[in-house]
Amino acid sequence: MAEQSIKSLFSSAERQRKDIEAVWDSNTATYQQNLAAAISTYEDCLKLADRLSLFSPNETLEDLTSGDLQYLLINYRLADLIIRLSSKNRKNTLQEAREAYERYLTLLDHYEILSTPDKKLYNDYTEAPTKFSTISTKDPNARRDAKIANFKQEKELKKKLEFLSQNPAYLQNDDDAVRELQLANVALCTHNTFQSLESMNRELGVLAMAPPSAPTGPEQLERDFRERMGLRDKDEYSERLDSRDALSSATNKGPILSSSGKPLRPFTLLDSRKTLQEGVFRPGHNLPTMTIDEYLEEERARGGIIEGGGETSGLSPEPDEDNFEKADVETLKAREWDEYVEANPKGSGNTLNRG
Repeated sequence: MAEQSIKSLFSSAERQRKDIEAVWDSNTATYQQNLAAAISTYEDCLKLADRLSLFSPNETLEDLTSGDLQYLLINYRLADLIIRLSSKNRKNTLQEAREAYERYLTLLDHYEILSTPDKKLYNDYTEAPTKFSTISTKDPNARRDAKIANFKQEKELKKKLEFLSQNPAYLQNDDDAVRELQLANVALCTHNTFQSLESMNRELGVLAMAPPSAPTGPEQLERDFRERMGLRDKDEYSERLDSRDALSSATNKGPILSSSGKPLRPFTLLDSRKTLQEGVFRPGHNLPTMTIDEYLEEERARGGIIEGGGETSGLSPEPDEDNFEKADVETLKAREWDEYVEANPKGSGNTLNRG
């Protein structure tokens, strides 16, 4: 009865796995839900196999029945499904899959099912799991030959499984043929296990170089927005911001230019007050301090604007012949000047150095 229970549970898990493998789009929520359900079924198989002591440390391969050989793949199927999960913490997912692969290889090593090449790969893996590679050499020619050999091995195993599965008459009432089919399936899964472990190490190497992901909660999103907009957090005030505000407040007081014309604080020139108002709500703008008219008025009050001068400053304006009042004033002024010159000849005021 117990055997029928594990058989039924394992068959259910296998059907779920085959349905998942028939779906090409793995990014849908339905796919991930079915994937999680299949993983849960294989985990139940694993728990039941442990409770039944299906595999004993005192047994050898000859002690296993042909029907029980298929249960050697529970950990492999579990790892193969876990690695397809979409999760935020990919490293933990890969580590969980790695542990399932390791349990699978350990069980095969105990029953001495590993072939000579697979035994060597298993020893290489146990010595350096995170640096494991199915092709240890760096010689490009040797690596190419090894890849070709791996491909041929996988092709031969698949061809053998296809032949056995498509000829049920060959398996009928022949325990040795059934056993051969199960062991061929185990050999193919073992080959895929080493390929997956190597691929996982490459992926973990890429993940190790990625920057740590920042939390994406509502508070972090709000903080990122305020930083992009140059806004200060409500409850966080740094010394740098405070000192900058204090410096800005201090430098916005007092004259703009020194007596020699050197700028004493930053300012922005605008063509009119309207331009100043229109620019207030523009994102990322710099607030100006005055318009051009205000700047000129301040410069004029400071005495920084010289009016007149030039070559034409010495020329007398043309008299207006129709303005008799102005002509009389100019005539009177000229007469007073002539009388002053006659009454005060040149040098008459300096009598100190006369002998």
